Amino acid sequence: MSHSPTAAEQGGAVKLPPLTPGPYRARLTVVALIATLGGLLFGYDTSVINGAQSFMVRPDQLDLTDFGLGIAVSSLLFASAVGALTGGRISDRIGRKATITVMASLFIVGVFIVVIATNLLMLAVGRVILGLAVGAASVVVPVFLAELAPYEIRGSLAGRNEMMIVTGQLLAIIMNAIIGNVWGQQYPWVWRVMFALAAVPALLLLLGVTRLPESPRWLADKGREEEALKILDSLRPEGRAKPELAEIEAASKEEAGRVNMTISEIFSNKNLVRILLIGCGIGFFQQTTGINSILYYGEKVLEESGFSTGAALIANIAPATISVIAAIVALQMMDRFSRRKTFMWGYGLVAITHVLIATAAGLLPESDAKPFVLLALIVFFVGAMQLCLNVATWVTLSEIFPLKMRAFGMGLSVFVLWMTNSFLGLFFASVIASIGLSMSFVVFAVLNAIAFVFVLAFVPETKGRTLEQLETDVMSGEIFKHGK
Repeated sequence: MSHSPTAAEQGGAVKLPPLTPGPYRARLTVVALIATLGGLLFGYDTSVINGAQSFMVRPDQLDLTDFGLGIAVSSLLFASAVGALTGGRISDRIGRKATITVMASLFIVGVFIVVIATNLLMLAVGRVILGLAVGAASVVVPVFLAELAPYEIRGSLAGRNEMMIVTGQLLAIIMNAIIGNVWGQQYPWVWRVMFALAAVPALLLLLGVTRLPESPRWLADKGREEEALKILDSLRPEGRAKPELAEIEAASKEEAGRVNMTISEIFSNKNLVRILLIGCGIGFFQQTTGINSILYYGEKVLEESGFSTGAALIANIAPATISVIAAIVALQMMDRFSRRKTFMWGYGLVAITHVLIATAAGLLPESDAKPFVLLALIVFFVGAMQLCLNVATWVTLSEIFPLKMRAFGMGLSVFVLWMTNSFLGLFFASVIASIGLSMSFVVFAVLNAIAFVFVLAFVPETKGRTLEQLETDVMSGEIFKHGK
């Protein structure tokens, strides 16, 4: 695929040397593992309430109503929207590494308050603090990984965060199933233990952050070229760090007039407005797949399908497991296949699966087999979503915005994502109670068909180009001509 030359290339700079094997790959792996503990916490803290809710609503515990449960779920999500919107700006000011340190501390404080909560207010306060950390993690970690990664493997490295998110979700569901089935009948306060386990990866992240380097692109943007070069030297094959730094600096100089790009500057540039709207659309439609109907209310959905509470806790493991397997496959695909076509396959498959779920829920007669038919369809839906949409969403959002607006663009897109998520989390329990499982998935099917058309009409291809090349193409409008 052709692309516009970068400033560095136009200036006659030597092209980047090939990405040969070497010890830098092991260092990149360690850095990614530590940073993506934020993703693991994102997954665990958003999903743990899925199995904990059946204990939290009991009269001798928090005695939550359906709407109270919606508040418990969505308080984290609304706060995540705020964390996503502010986390990028904060990381621009104090650095990616310092922001991850603050984020880890918030995870620990939030878990502590939730575990000792005696009423809905305390629970909501703790969940809000966790949400601020989750929202910041959803923006800062993918950007941090994208800025550290060589462009050839940027998709698979940045995509590891999504794999850790789904691993965190699976871990929460497995622990909930074990704790709930073994001790739930005897100790109804076991939901506190479920939440408390999130403190372990939070402490590991807080300890591990001391081994993280700062983003070389952030350092170069702040004029700290020597530090940036030292980090690139340790994370690139021999001979590659200097020309890559030169390309980063050339792109930064080209955008020097926009060092402090304001919101008015962004909105006065039609190409930046267009890429911003595309980013917000990607974030919105990722949530209207209905994936979080399974993530937050999987136990309730499965009970509606005909499973008992204990069986639903165990059955919940199936979609979470396929999610992790599909994420691993998606990472292998990410640097080999078109991002654009991956989106279209994903929304197409999800829309078809929703129609099948709605049909099965509405038309199949009540029987012992019906819950398992619905479970199989739900597993296929989650697998298609994870394989084609989740990793592609986060990787694409981390790479489509120019450096001088990357934090704002990523932050606003993820803010839209989290707000959509929040309203679904707040009202889904009430919606499913009023219109039923079948009609809920009909609505999701229509939204996914619209998402398919959106990708076909507007989303550009980003695979195979450096962040600097993408930046040049966005500013010129050339990116919108690719993949059409």
